[in-house]
Amino acid sequence: MAFIAEHKDRDEGGLRWGVEPICAVLTEHGIKIAPSTYYEALDRVPSKRALRDEELKAVIWAEWSKRGILGARKLWLRLRRNGHDVARCTVERLMRELGIAGAVRGRRPVTTVADPRVARPRDLVDRYFAAFKPDELWVADFTYVPTWSGMVYVAFVFDVFSRRILGWRAATSMRTDLVLDCLEMGMWTRRTEGVTDLTGLVHHTDAGSQGGFNWSSQHVAVRAIVDARSMPRRECASRVSSAGGS
Repeated sequence: MAFIAEHKDRDEGGLRWGVEPICAVLTEHGIKIAPSTYYEALDRVPSKRALRDEELKAVIWAEWSKRGILGARKLWLRLRRNGHDVARCTVERLMRELGIAGAVRGRRPVTTVADPRVARPRDLVDRYFAAFKPDELWVADFTYVPTWSGMVYVAFVFDVFSRRILGWRAATSMRTDLVLDCLEMGMWTRRTEGVTDLTGLVHHTDAGSQGGFNWSSQHVAVRAIVDARSMPRRECASRVSSAGGS
């Protein structure tokens, strides 16, 4: 709607764009919109929810800006205490729309630390994350999930073609086994489906991670991972990298 309103009076070469021509061009390109829809939207009054959201946004912003550290739960309790009948999920949604959040206690974990002393394998993907068949490109990464009992790290690998997660593993520390188990599960998943030949597979990760995975950020073959557990961490990563010829 904003695009049409911005360009409907545009004049080029003596020709005015107009609402109807713009809607026709948008429809040709897959964005179906009728001129009547545009004119109806101009006269449409805001809904009760939209009006209520604007009122609550002003209240939430005024209360949050006093200290700038309140999270959704404490802010919701304070609003209820001040007589505002509002649900906690509404406070969370409006805080996201306002772009505000509570203070986070503790140190934020770092899951990607590149080692400048180690040569990186050649980038075979070059940020072109596309595949035209299964098992052509696997992408792996791991992240962290805060829990009441501590930080949990989750590794995963998925096939770019199908967008399917083939392997995953959760652990309480960032060690080589976290990533190796994830890749082993991916290969096991393919074996149970009758796929035993992964020749030509490109396995891609980011620039480096904590632990031994720092030295195997990208390789073509993953068959050496199964035999890598008995090796020291540095030797394990080197075997995996050299197996792919990266």
